[in-house]
Amino acid sequence: MNKYLLTVTAVALALSAKAQQTTTVTATDYAHAETFLSYNTEQFIDRANVRPNWLPGNKLWYRVSTPQGAEFIVADPVKKTRTAAFNSQKLADALSSASGNKYSADKLPFQTISYSEDGTQVLFTADAKKWAYNPTTNQVSADTSTPVATKAPALTGRAARGGGNEVISPDGTKALFIKDYNLWVRDIAGGKQTQLTTDGVKDFGYATDNAGWTMSDRPIVSWSPDSKKVATFQQDQRNASDMYLVTTNVGKPTLKAWKYPLPGDKEIITIQRVIIDVDNPKVVRFNIAPDPHRATLSDDISSSGSFDDADWKADGTEFAFVSTSRDHKNEKFRIANAQTGVVRDVFEETVKTQYESGWGAINWRYLPASKEIIWFSERDNWGHLYLYDATTGKVKNQITKGNWVVTKLLKVDEKTRTLYFMAGGREAGNPYFSHLYKINFNGKGLTLLTPEDGNHSVTFSPDYTYFVDSYSKPDVAPVTVLRDVKGKLISILEKTDLSRLIATGWKAPIPVKVKAHDGTTDIYGLMFSPTKMAAGKKYPVINYIYPGPQGGGVGSWSFVASRGDHQALAELGFIVVVIEGTSNPLRSKSFHDMSYGNMGDNTLPDQITGIKQLAAQYPIDTAKVGIWGHSGGGFATATAMFKYPDFFKVGISESGNHENRNYEDDWGERYNGLVENADYDAQANQNFAKNLKGKLMLATGMLDNNVPPYNTLLVAEALEKANKSFDLVIFPNSAHGYGQYSYYMMRRRWDYFVKNLLGAEPPYDYQLGPKSNRR
Repeated sequence: MNKYLLTVTAVALALSAKAQQTTTVTATDYAHAETFLSYNTEQFIDRANVRPNWLPGNKLWYRVSTPQGAEFIVADPVKKTRTAAFNSQKLADALSSASGNKYSADKLPFQTISYSEDGTQVLFTADAKKWAYNPTTNQVSADTSTPVATKAPALTGRAARGGGNEVISPDGTKALFIKDYNLWVRDIAGGKQTQLTTDGVKDFGYATDNAGWTMSDRPIVSWSPDSKKVATFQQDQRNASDMYLVTTNVGKPTLKAWKYPLPGDKEIITIQRVIIDVDNPKVVRFNIAPDPHRATLSDDISSSGSFDDADWKADGTEFAFVSTSRDHKNEKFRIANAQTGVVRDVFEETVKTQYESGWGAINWRYLPASKEIIWFSERDNWGHLYLYDATTGKVKNQITKGNWVVTKLLKVDEKTRTLYFMAGGREAGNPYFSHLYKINFNGKGLTLLTPEDGNHSVTFSPDYTYFVDSYSKPDVAPVTVLRDVKGKLISILEKTDLSRLIATGWKAPIPVKVKAHDGTTDIYGLMFSPTKMAAGKKYPVINYIYPGPQGGGVGSWSFVASRGDHQALAELGFIVVVIEGTSNPLRSKSFHDMSYGNMGDNTLPDQITGIKQLAAQYPIDTAKVGIWGHSGGGFATATAMFKYPDFFKVGISESGNHENRNYEDDWGERYNGLVENADYDAQANQNFAKNLKGKLMLATGMLDNNVPPYNTLLVAEALEKANKSFDLVIFPNSAHGYGQYSYYMMRRRWDYFVKNLLGAEPPYDYQLGPKSNRR
């Protein structure tokens, strides 16, 4: 045999050996992984998701799912009873008789129910008709009753939402809406419409909120408690810069332009505050300069769903509010005279980084009856409540204190001078677990009302005499109990049953605790591993990341059967890790501020050191590390691939805000500071694209009005200039979340990690998603 044939044979054998080493992940493997997605797991969870609906006399009803169908339960805290709302078989028989159709007890034709005002009639819809059922007489008839509205206790100064784009007055007689940039009111009973303002024009309209990443046609208002006045503003966008997007279609594209200021812009959106007399239309302007379009809770003036930082005196004569500076460093507490518009500055707080009033709720309250203010501050490095004198603007006393964080102020009982609030970090264990407490205004009498270990979610009765508490952990199913306001256990309502879910092969994630990059700070996370693991084998690791700083990657610390596709990815042969790094909220102020002015840090030093620590305990292959994230996580993913290219080998960056001078002004200026005071260049991913070594996929929606696609295209252009190979997925007519293409993106994500991190060949064009969505 000549040398040529020997060479050919050797090459053939080598190729054959390589082919034999190449593994294939099959469609069957993908189908198995898909069973761990929420649309396949939720159906196997029983007696969960208790949503209490309160009835007269503090009774409550709720619905739970069981293997036999839905059950409807009525609980009476006074009698300490928990009973079926009705006999399902009797109701099915009665409905069959009344409607002429045949119904069975396990498949009753409604999903939700309500009750009549007196609580005796069960109201539901079937066959496109409204029915009323009396469990006592077992009679079904046409529904002529008025249902009891299911709602949480109202917060002072907050407005109810009406149908469409209206906001209903507290007494339910009036509805506010925007028409031609002006505010109008509609009499609900008679239908009469009255114009309240006349000088609203394009880009200078009343109660509008179409700016930056927020778009809504509902008016941003705060009704006075007596339904006679409304506080709002005239939003001035006239000199703010525009953002542009274009559609993709046959023929010429449609240009979409709207006001979207950027960090460093000379002009941003401002609001000119007013109070409007609704019964006798009159606009009263505040005698202060326009405020930046900012709020204490989050980016937008309506982050809570209504007009933020607004609180009325009960008689409608005074309106309390907070003015936030452009960089979120200064907060002014102010009280306006509702008749004259004269504003009195009560006090102000200035911080070195950024101020926030809580997490998920605004934690300040104006108490005009006692001339006091409840105020939230992190001045001692922890988020706590303070009592102020509303006349002098001086602190009377600190209410809560200690190395823990008040997150949500739920109730202020002025009669007993008691506060009810959620807080984290006071009890031993995971500092992200939230508990309910009460405390007196003077800082005495701190009482834990939800003692069980876990993350608690509470819903009070309308009169705050009782509350329903559901508590769980990421790896422990929920238990739902009923307690009185003193914390006494009335009854256990439900214990979630996971037996059918576990029988499918499901398993819970593993809570983990490691040290941050400083070597001393504890940080927490979750780890997802394959349900079947080979002994002695090390697994590639995928780091899911959302660096905040306004939130984290874990999301809720309560039980969730499916957290995105983390477990599904694990089933394909990976270990998936989610770590809450430093600079995220719900810990100390210094913890949250670790990356202030340098968001390009993106918690990556914490992710790296955390993965290395976990590799010492679990079979993680640190030579094969992937990373992915969406939005802020997309920003962090590209940063990881460019700044730590020897550690992160494969990355998928979805809709990342890679250049924060190309992203909405408030977010960057809040967490980075003003452009003139921060180094935005040091955080711009396109400036480091030349460092790419591994495999990177970029993705973006071309109609993304949150993080405009030009963020991603800047990085793509930089990679091309640097002669770097990368992959790009474009969704031509999608916004930030990809909508109908979400499962397509998920499938591409699985393919990319399987091929480039696992070293296997994925199934070709696997169809992912609920069967009802498949074409």
